[in-house]
Amino acid sequence: MLIRSLAIPKRELTVVKESATLQEAIEILEDSGYRCVPILDETGTLFRGNIYKMHIYRHKANGGDMNLPVTHLLKNATKFISLDSSFFKVFFTIKELPYIAVLNKDMTFFGIMTHSSLLNMLAQSWSVDAGSYVLTILAPGEKGDLFQITKIINKYSSIASVISLDVTREEILRRVLVTLPAGISKSELETIVNALDKQDYKVVSTENLQAD
Repeated sequence: MLIRSLAIPKRELTVVKESATLQEAIEILEDSGYRCVPILDETGTLFRGNIYKMHIYRHKANGGDMNLPVTHLLKNATKFISLDSSFFKVFFTIKELPYIAVLNKDMTFFGIMTHSSLLNMLAQSWSVDAGSYVLTILAPGEKGDLFQITKIINKYSSIASVISLDVTREEILRRVLVTLPAGISKSELETIVNALDKQDYKVVSTENLQAD
């Protein structure tokens, strides 16, 4: 459901059919202003891959035949996710791609998820717009650390979001990023930081999300 809400559906996209020539594809890319668009089969239901503007121009500059089918320069044929894919698969599949193709359960093309939509979702989960301060807290990586940290903070404030980093590394302090809700004063912030420090949870940095 999360991916469906973030993805841009096929009806709103510019696409190229697999029977199109490279010349036709570059005209579509130029008209749309996009550097890359999906290639679909003739029925418009199956994802074949992506076509990039730069690859077509490189092909043309090297004297390549522009009447070849667009599939001659097809890329990313195996780069796709499904509507029920986990967030972690999305995050690690998209990587350097401008977007990732999204397929329905029957493997038909649903649409795409862009880098910007993924980043916007992360920003919302971090409560960038609604938060006041982000505390980066060092924890020893022991069982119950997260519970203790949130318990301490909840004595003085609610919590907008929590993100734990370094979870794959061994024998090292873990970083826990806690976003406090809007309206927290500097004195309240100092009280929270001091309370954490007394329990050996050191706040190594504090970022003011509302600062200009």
